[in-house]
Amino acid sequence: MKFIIITFAIISLLEAITFKHSLYRVESVRKRLMKTGEWPLYLKRKEFYLSNLKTTKQTVKDYEDMEFLANITIGTPPQTFVIVPDTGSSNLWIPDSTCGSSVKQCPSYCEDSVICQFLCDPSCCKSNEKSSRQSNCDQKNKFNSAKSSTYVENGQPFTIQYGSGNAEGFLGTDTVRFVGDYGTLDVPRTTFGQATTISNDFTNSPADGILGLAFKSIAVDGITPPIINAINQNLLDQAIFTVYLQHKGLESTYGTPGGAFTYGAFDSDNCNSQIDYYKLQSATYWQFVINGISIGSTNIRRSFSVISDTGTSLIAGPPAVVERITTIVGATYNQNYGAYLIKCDASFPDVALSINGKNYKILSKYLVDQIGNGMCMFGIFGMNMGGYGPQWILGDPFIMSYCQVYDIGNRRIGFALPKSTN
Repeated sequence: MKFIIITFAIISLLEAITFKHSLYRVESVRKRLMKTGEWPLYLKRKEFYLSNLKTTKQTVKDYEDMEFLANITIGTPPQTFVIVPDTGSSNLWIPDSTCGSSVKQCPSYCEDSVICQFLCDPSCCKSNEKSSRQSNCDQKNKFNSAKSSTYVENGQPFTIQYGSGNAEGFLGTDTVRFVGDYGTLDVPRTTFGQATTISNDFTNSPADGILGLAFKSIAVDGITPPIINAINQNLLDQAIFTVYLQHKGLESTYGTPGGAFTYGAFDSDNCNSQIDYYKLQSATYWQFVINGISIGSTNIRRSFSVISDTGTSLIAGPPAVVERITTIVGATYNQNYGAYLIKCDASFPDVALSINGKNYKILSKYLVDQIGNGMCMFGIFGMNMGGYGPQWILGDPFIMSYCQVYDIGNRRIGFALPKSTN
């Protein structure tokens, strides 16, 4: 995971700064398990897990589709962590040095050795081949607060529930740094989660933790997200950040450079200057309204609530609408994979989102994703949101099609064409 390198372009203006860090693309958990044939079993275990959930403390979300990672450091001297920069959540958490060291209370369903390998801590799996590993945290970078001179103890417990697992532990406060070749952005007095337990789904990911980039209103325990904390301390030129994701085609390899996050300014290096801004529905997620969706001659004229989400490599929408789109493009639903499969050389019209009378095309080449063995997956899938929250989640295919300008200060989101669509 040390291959994740963050590169900043520092531009000083008085005492505030603008900085940019490069992203690297990795293979999502979904695609990796599809290639190995383990995805159908994973889906069944996930359904079992969800059926046993009694409560959730956050809107259910998964990270099995994330594909872009970056680095941060925490503490003095700095300790490095690989994180998912996620506009679909608001908390920062990483594994604590004590992660996996406490006695684990194993749920009864972990007695099933097959279920255990997907949903339980390895220490609960007596017959698991990986039982020699003590915990899901063993392969992660872990934060040792005793080695940081700037650490301030908080101790308040936290739990974040996701669609296929959870992270739990306690809160702490320290300096979080975005570090590059030419300097650092230090954000002191940042509160973050120190996970003492992470579920098995995170073991499959090369990320250590999550860096939430949405608003404080949806943060678990009401903590101030690092980016908001930086703005509150006047550490950035402007209260915005820009995301540019680069498409590398069907043959993208592990560690491929994948774009950039620019904090404090618009990314004029990678994005064209014309920006269309739209007001957010509320300062929660990066959530706004579209007025319809179309493909070819099919036009679905209906308002939908949507979010821009850098934490997923796909687009999710209402099953009935998705079914109409997949019929047009020739994608076929595969029950075992829980996804629509499509020919890798399929040709079909771009999907377009309508916002205030203007169409934003999602390029068709961004909606065909190779999963190995000559198979490709269609980049849109059906998800029932249960009548609350956003109706569409716009992940990488939309963000690759348009640079996203997240304007925190004015509570709006902007779209600009990238200078390159390779």
